[in-house]
Amino acid sequence: MNTPQVSIVIPVYNEEAGLQALFDRLYPALDQLGTSYEVIFVDDGSRDRSAALLREKFDTRPDETRVVLLNGNFGQHLAIMAGFEHSRGEVIVTLDADLQNPPEEIPKLLAKISEGYDYVGSIRMARRDSRFRRWASRLLNSIRERTTRIKMTDQGCMLRAYSRSIIAAINSCREVNAFIPALAYTFARNPTEVEVRHEERTAGESKYSLYKLVRLNFDLMTGFSIAPLQMFSILGIFVSLASMATYVIVIGSRWLNSGSLWEGLRALFDRDILAFFLIGIMLFGLGLLGEYIGRIYEQVRARPRYLIAAVLEKTPADPE
Repeated sequence: MNTPQVSIVIPVYNEEAGLQALFDRLYPALDQLGTSYEVIFVDDGSRDRSAALLREKFDTRPDETRVVLLNGNFGQHLAIMAGFEHSRGEVIVTLDADLQNPPEEIPKLLAKISEGYDYVGSIRMARRDSRFRRWASRLLNSIRERTTRIKMTDQGCMLRAYSRSIIAAINSCREVNAFIPALAYTFARNPTEVEVRHEERTAGESKYSLYKLVRLNFDLMTGFSIAPLQMFSILGIFVSLASMATYVIVIGSRWLNSGSLWEGLRALFDRDILAFFLIGIMLFGLGLLGEYIGRIYEQVRARPRYLIAAVLEKTPADPE
């Protein structure tokens, strides 16, 4: 089989209601590129008819379509990793299945790759999300940039293009918790970003709750930086010095007011509020340390990151 120039990797999870609309817009947009391409759908253990619809699409467009069926729900980023490992194109583009990022915007990313960039991110313009979601996104972007020094204007937009060298570097990593855009940024020699349109979800519902978004950013920060540990150490030193200074002030003031050193030293036993505060800090620190230890635990188990149930693709032996 000839190697396609462009690979489109699309994770799918319970997108039955919107897949036909995706097919109707994706393939015409790619046909207009004037270059060879393949579309790799990765079904992440969907419980609806998504896998059946992908099989049907493979039957109608086997030359351009490949389907990877995972043996369970492993998460969006591991589904994309599975697509990367099965991709053959020189340029790989990731796209969500919900059509919030229009497939008609793909040529913008490919144009940047042709200019010599090896990683092209995207920035959603005129976002159709709720005001709270936009505010939360800006806040989490700011926290991520300050703790990891990874500069992505819009980390939540999955419409991105990668050169083959970047994908090879990503595939060589065996991390269990991997935030792909950030991982690619660390490998990129010449990254850039482009503005793309943003549309409302055509059907179904978002798979990312507020908790999952916060969790994703927490994984991102602990996966690419030790800054949280360093910040906690600095906070611990500051709290300790502040506590000591508070005790000195209280002891001194009571000593002066009462004229008795013993009365001043009794302040050492009035520590309930400080005790609660320090216990809270310690619990937070233990949770932070536990996150890093948990990541080590997941990594050293060396379990498969995902299991593939089947791969639908045309082989050289298949009849025309």
